[in-house]
Amino acid sequence: MSKSKVAELPVLQDGDAVPCCPPITAGELSPADAEKMAAMFKALSDPVRLRLFSKIASHPGGEACVCDIADVGVSQPTVSHHLKKLREAGLLTSERRGTWVYYQVAPSVVAAMAAMLDLRA
Repeated sequence: MSKSKVAELPVLQDGDAVPCCPPITAGELSPADAEKMAAMFKALSDPVRLRLFSKIASHPGGEACVCDIADVGVSQPTVSHHLKKLREAGLLTSERRGTWVYYQVAPSVVAAMAAMLDLRA
């Protein structure tokens, strides 16, 4: 008997994105905000991680099984390592369903990062 559950993912409306940090033009980043953003950008600075993040973000339904995104030119253990780093940085969430793990971009993270870098603010 399976113990997996169906997760309800939040649907973001315009204006629902909450920046993790103030816009870069609002003033100097606090040490805590700088640490948080540096971890996110560091995680995305690896080409394999950026490809995995892109594959998940653009996957139909907003989530992807690890079995559907592992074709990035590295071994499966390396894919798992990179996905772990993206999760640790707060960029991805994951859910185990049976033997597979499904990944989603963390709610509002892309909008929050874009808002932080918005020079018009």
